[in-house]
Amino acid sequence: MMQAQQFSHVVLDWYQRYGRKTLPWQLDKTPYQVWLSEVMLQQTQVATVIPYFQRFMAHFPNVRALAEAPQDEVLHLWTGLGYYARARNLHKAAQTIVAQHGGEFPTTFEEIVALPGVGRSTAGAILSLSQGQHYPILDGNVKRVLARCYAIAGWPGKKEVENRLWEISEEVTPAKGVGQFNQAMMDLGAMVCTRSKPKCELCPLNVGCIANGNSSLGQLPGQKAQANPAGKNRLLPDATTGRWRLAGTATRSWPMGRVILLPAV
Repeated sequence: MMQAQQFSHVVLDWYQRYGRKTLPWQLDKTPYQVWLSEVMLQQTQVATVIPYFQRFMAHFPNVRALAEAPQDEVLHLWTGLGYYARARNLHKAAQTIVAQHGGEFPTTFEEIVALPGVGRSTAGAILSLSQGQHYPILDGNVKRVLARCYAIAGWPGKKEVENRLWEISEEVTPAKGVGQFNQAMMDLGAMVCTRSKPKCELCPLNVGCIANGNSSLGQLPGQKAQANPAGKNRLLPDATTGRWRLAGTATRSWPMGRVILLPAV
């Protein structure tokens, strides 16, 4: 298992050579621009976000402009990006910033995480990327990198799994260069340690990655358990009774030869 100091060193070294540094929101890393980009990037690819970010900045160059815009205009500019609750929360958060902070983007973790639609990871990204403040992050890309490198089994949405990943993120986040490190981790997950067909041969962590070493990449991170597992409503022949039996039960059965209407799932 790779030690925290070595982990951060190789990730930062990789970022200097291969990381993304010229994305539109990286050219002027204000808290407002980082916040806008982080929200847009949730569940959305960078290439898709770029034109939306540029249009938003052209229409709403600062948080006050966003707050004063009609919600219909905000939603119209968001059309096609999906997950519209993000746009509504952006608008609400901008109005909160104007009402409670005089239109100045807040600079403390407690104030930022209290904004509508902002969680711990997004708040950490805003402060680390725009201000260099020491906060770890744990977005989807970072979860995947850490779950594989440290072989953390289970679905990351499960509280105990997420807590363990947060512990690791805190351990490996360096005291210096935190903004570059956090950007590097997001880039690594997006460009190299991808959900399918990860490019392990290009990964700076491949030697110390447990999942790479034991070929468990496909199982990590774990998936959310299905509410209705496959085969739950499957009928099985019971040789003992000569009846059909509903999979997963010992009591529900029907005579063979009958047409059975199973409950919908």
